[in-house]
Amino acid sequence: MTISEEIQKLLLDTLKADAGLMALVNGVYDSPPVETVRFAKPKEAFISFGPVDVADDFAECVDGETHTVQIDVWSRTVGYIGCKRIVDTVKAILNRADLALSANALVEINVPLARVFRDPDGVTSHGVVSVELMVEVA
Repeated sequence: MTISEEIQKLLLDTLKADAGLMALVNGVYDSPPVETVRFAKPKEAFISFGPVDVADDFAECVDGETHTVQIDVWSRTVGYIGCKRIVDTVKAILNRADLALSANALVEINVPLARVFRDPDGVTSHGVVSVELMVEVA
């Protein structure tokens, strides 16, 4: 398993394991099913993975990488409040969390940025949570 795959699995498993978050959304997906994207399920919100940036972080003979993962929140609840609640919950779960990778060493995880805005369709609230993970490569 690559470092990127290991990180996505960690984030996916961590978010899905939180009962409070899962009460707010239909699911957490790498590739959301069509019925979810169309908001055809009872809860009008879901989470998906967005772009990932990886930067080399080699220092003092330690091979490291910084992965910045975008987690997208999509909500059709009226106004921004539903989307903000989900974004704040994701941030609370992940920011400075005590998590571990199986093959590589997770040095630090933090959420430097979270934002909510109206999607171009004029109906959907879109939240973006940027998650930075500093990893020591095994």
